[in-house]
Amino acid sequence: MGRGPSIEARKNATDAKRGKVFTKLIREIGVAARAGGGDPANNPRLRAALDKALAANMSKDVMERAIKKATGELEGVEYEEIRYEGYAP
Repeated sequence: MGRGPSIEARKNATDAKRGKVFTKLIREIGVAARAGGGDPANNPRLRAALDKALAANMSKDVMERAIKKATGELEGVEYEEIRYEGYAP
């Protein structure tokens, strides 16, 4: 058998975790770009989202694509920020 399957399983697990984080960050970048514009110099929320993405080792190409998709330069799904409030007994 060898070590191949164990290495593959470990890589698949880390890739799944990384993909989940990237998806959340891309959505956050999109909402920030749509709300305040695609320029990080004028949009502090977008700048903070981009800093988080850089900390997670996301490539600049992916971040730029997310901004373009959110501002309408590329087609894609639109996400809006919605706040739900509730209370329980």
